Amino acid sequence: MQVILLERIAKLGQMGDEVTVKTGYARNFLLPQGKALRANTANREVFEAQRAELEQRNEERKSDAEKIKANLDGNTYMLIRSAGQTGQLYGSVSTRDVSAALEESGFKVTRNMVNMPTPIKVIGIHELSVNLHPEVEATISVNVARSEDEAERQAAGEDLTGRDEQFEHDAVDFEADDVDLTEVFENPEDTDLVDGEEASEEASDENNA
Repeated sequence: MQVILLERIAKLGQMGDEVTVKTGYARNFLLPQGKALRANTANREVFEAQRAELEQRNEERKSDAEKIKANLDGNTYMLIRSAGQTGQLYGSVSTRDVSAALEESGFKVTRNMVNMPTPIKVIGIHELSVNLHPEVEATISVNVARSEDEAERQAAGEDLTGRDEQFEHDAVDFEADDVDLTEVFENPEDTDLVDGEEASEEASDENNA
């Protein structure tokens, strides 16, 4: 479908551009949201008659978005969620969760304004962009953690994902020269077998010399 854009649409065009889009996209989003008109002679005349008003309205919205960006850009928002030892969330953080956190802080941001390609499924600090206006974008960080304490540690630069402390504690350095084999083998008599094998190998080497 050919449409006339009434405002700048990212990756599509500027105000006044005539572009071809999928019929569903036009009918379900562009036309009902007042972001475009069907491209025909009558609507071209309507657009030209309203161009000055549309441009003024766009500048006002852009100015308002710039003011919001000044207070929003660079902010970090903490979200506490349940997660496993490796940091994998029991569920996920969606655009709805992020917009709700922003609204609690006084910013009127809808979920559609939050740019999140895929839901967040692991703890950590995630950087997201918020489309406040077709020409204005703010960047925020979302600190997803299992507790406020962990959120503070992540903010300080600590990585709390993929940790296997139990394995680290149980690991044995077999390359160390001072390994006590009685601590390695469950049965102490196994150490005699190892010593016996070593002695047998030494005797064999001497006989072959």
